[in-house]
Amino acid sequence: MDRKQFELLENWLARANRKPLILRGARQVGKSTLIRLFAERTGRPLAEVDLERHSDLAPAFARNDPVYLLNVLEALPGIGTVGSDGLLFLDEIQSVPEAIAALRYFREDMSDLPVLAAGSLLDFALSNHRISMPVGRVSYLHMGPMTFTEFLRAVDGPALASFIDSFELERGVDPAIHNRLLDRLRTYLFTGGMPEAVDAYARSRRFREVSAVHNSIVETYREDFPKYVGSRSLPRVVNVFNLAARNVGRKVKYIHFSREDPAAATRDGIELLVMARVLSKVVHSHCNGLPLQAEGDLRVYKLLFMDIGLMNAVCGLGWSAIEGMNEARLVNEGAMAEQFVGQHLQDLLSDSPNRELTYWLREGRATNAEVDYIAAFDGRIVPIEVKAGASGGLKSVHQFVAEKGVSVAVRFDAGQPSVQTVRTRVQRAGAQTEVSYRLLSLPLYLVERLPHLLASMPPEEDDRTAAATGG
Repeated sequence: MDRKQFELLENWLARANRKPLILRGARQVGKSTLIRLFAERTGRPLAEVDLERHSDLAPAFARNDPVYLLNVLEALPGIGTVGSDGLLFLDEIQSVPEAIAALRYFREDMSDLPVLAAGSLLDFALSNHRISMPVGRVSYLHMGPMTFTEFLRAVDGPALASFIDSFELERGVDPAIHNRLLDRLRTYLFTGGMPEAVDAYARSRRFREVSAVHNSIVETYREDFPKYVGSRSLPRVVNVFNLAARNVGRKVKYIHFSREDPAAATRDGIELLVMARVLSKVVHSHCNGLPLQAEGDLRVYKLLFMDIGLMNAVCGLGWSAIEGMNEARLVNEGAMAEQFVGQHLQDLLSDSPNRELTYWLREGRATNAEVDYIAAFDGRIVPIEVKAGASGGLKSVHQFVAEKGVSVAVRFDAGQPSVQTVRTRVQRAGAQTEVSYRLLSLPLYLVERLPHLLASMPPEEDDRTAAATGG
């Protein structure tokens, strides 16, 4: 279990004014397993009710009487006594929308009872305006696939993950450890972070078994589609699902998905998959201030797939193809590196009020510029590029720095970590403009350490790498 999620659950449980907690995330990212492990590690009895199996409980929840409801739940087989020393877990809560509305009454009438809820396709239930939502009376925990360090702990034990967790810029990375982490990174790019796929690799070390898990999960998602789309729209949504994996990191143009369907129909298919958390948007922001989302242009966006392993599986990209790529191709070609970084940025920002990812795009005949991600850390706007090569290849970052006046940028590649001062000139408003900023270059595997490294960057005069000049 992710230590961050475990700490968040512990903090939630310790609050004096605790609210019922809803876990939100796509199917099979481990929401139910997380709760079971949390109950086990904290030694609390777990009363788990699968509402998909007990949809007949809707009238009991509709009474909005927690005391009455607990008597009903305790009569179910295997539930036992539900008390404040344990955990009440309502799984697949979207199957009984009345249960979502009833959470407010646990908060108001029985606040000492720890109540958790989870469900796949939960966002569809939460968007139903016929449900009386418990606004302000519930908390949320957003879950995604396992991160790279979680993967490392699952397959190798704590050593490599602990190295990432404690890495400092002044320490550097021993070449042997660097190569080992790049090797493990390739494995993660194929396996991804779906818990069942990670478990299959950890047990067998066989990529064929991982592929079988991927295929099973993909089929499960496709079988879910009829639950939230009509039969007429089903082929269109399946097509969007398949093509979205091939269009990760590209500005969405509906013609890339279908030349026959109206743009509005393709857009609706994308929106449905976003609600199902199969896809997520990276929206263009003008980036003139915080929050970045306030200046987002919702019409201009890129897509991320929910998990890099599933993305590659849908694209038909096998292990031999990933293993055969050199480091430059791995970073610069295709969408893998951008998906990897985006997936982890989503995890880093998952408990932030403004968790949606943004990027920056400027289009013109001779002035095109695009920065892969723009994120905010400790009140500072940070452009993030996923690109191998010298700083001279970061022309879009140079342009962003010139226009927005930021002082730090980040590049993810496959090289050793470094900090350097970049000084260059860019064309702006018909004239040459001097640009100077610090560039933090990190290997992809250090993405989870990014917030700490940004906060601990040395002053400019202590930069350890010679100044570079870009064109």
